[in-house]
Amino acid sequence: MLTKFNIHPALIPAKEETWIYGRGKKIRKVEMGSAIRNSIIPAPFHYLQLFARPRFMNILTLRDFASLFRVMGSLFSAMAIDPIAEHKSLYPMTLADFMNGWSPTMQSFFRGLARNALAGSADEIPASSFIAFLRFYTLLRRDAWAYDYMPTSGGTYLAEPLAKVARLGGCKIRMAATAIDMAKGKNDDTWQVTYQLQEQQYKVQASHVVLALDSPATEKLLSNSDTTAEITENMQFPDAVSTVIFRLWFDKKPAPIAEAGIFTGDFLMDNFFWLERIFDDYKKWEDIGGSIVEMHIYRPLKEVELPDAVLLARVITDIHRAFPELRGHLVHSTIQRNDPTQTIFSVGEPGKHLAVNTPWKNMFACGDWIYHPAPPLYLERSVTTGIAAANGILASMGLDEWEILEHPKPEWLAGIIAKGWFGVRQRMLRSKKEKQK
Repeated sequence: MLTKFNIHPALIPAKEETWIYGRGKKIRKVEMGSAIRNSIIPAPFHYLQLFARPRFMNILTLRDFASLFRVMGSLFSAMAIDPIAEHKSLYPMTLADFMNGWSPTMQSFFRGLARNALAGSADEIPASSFIAFLRFYTLLRRDAWAYDYMPTSGGTYLAEPLAKVARLGGCKIRMAATAIDMAKGKNDDTWQVTYQLQEQQYKVQASHVVLALDSPATEKLLSNSDTTAEITENMQFPDAVSTVIFRLWFDKKPAPIAEAGIFTGDFLMDNFFWLERIFDDYKKWEDIGGSIVEMHIYRPLKEVELPDAVLLARVITDIHRAFPELRGHLVHSTIQRNDPTQTIFSVGEPGKHLAVNTPWKNMFACGDWIYHPAPPLYLERSVTTGIAAANGILASMGLDEWEILEHPKPEWLAGIIAKGWFGVRQRMLRSKKEKQK
């Protein structure tokens, strides 16, 4: 899509990701990203490459080794079901249930991985969501864990060029506007959208509508609009959490470490990114011997309602635990709080979770939390559902649709095993139904 509009971003391939595990004074670090995506062992056994790394072995205890068979069993069970393709929510099973019986260290790692991937705690994240994440981003292909960074902010690098293309095509963009009501025309299928801008309300007529909002905003708009309120009452919307972003400037570089990674254990932060190694704007700080780390916290509001100074103090203490060589070298710090709009992805129940094709005629939806049978999450899901929503409009007008590219298939061995376990599950389900007759 970007190529069609002559937008050619120069992305930066990720080199490595480090897992930093903290338990009091005990701090362990292990480089994991390259071990997974560059493993010589085919998926789904590529995780075994981690055992060739002494630092990974140093984290594990006897209890962890005893738990590994339980962990592998759970991962293989994830190959027996494709929650997104089958539209199976597995409610009320959560990630905590999925990890039942695992050792504390293994649970800590996967809790940290899940919080970064799905922005929730183990008790909040549906098991189906975590299985969907595992299947697409690591379980079935080694190279699925390879990703890229943008060299500057997404707004500057992608959103603004795309907005320029949209404007050239006749689109009007109303910044800081909030949709507050949607009503169906009395004598036709057109929509009348009311939006608020600088305390003034405006109305616009449209033959088609595409909702591209976060989950809380979508629920509020549909619930407050008479045309959509009745059906919305029976729908379920994924929860969303707040995020807090910290940036710390140091006049010294840390000891050799990956450009990014995750924190688990008793750390407050969930992840880290050394910006001088990613963003062009911060290269000059690196040139004079400095470093800048960005860290995120994904938590419910009640867990981050502490004053800014208190949160900053805890984060600075934790970063010094992880990188003691930076003590006494902090020169600047910032904190940014975001509204609770970070959606905890949910597959949802058919008919109750908003999908690209909504229950209302000529209304479509897109976003990283919207249901569509395609497997990706995050930005990839936003783009896929966005194209699917546009295709819905094109189809209704009798026009040619955009092609949605097929996503990579599992590696050969992973594909065989997944097919086998899927068959086992289907036989078990048939047997269960026969016994219930």
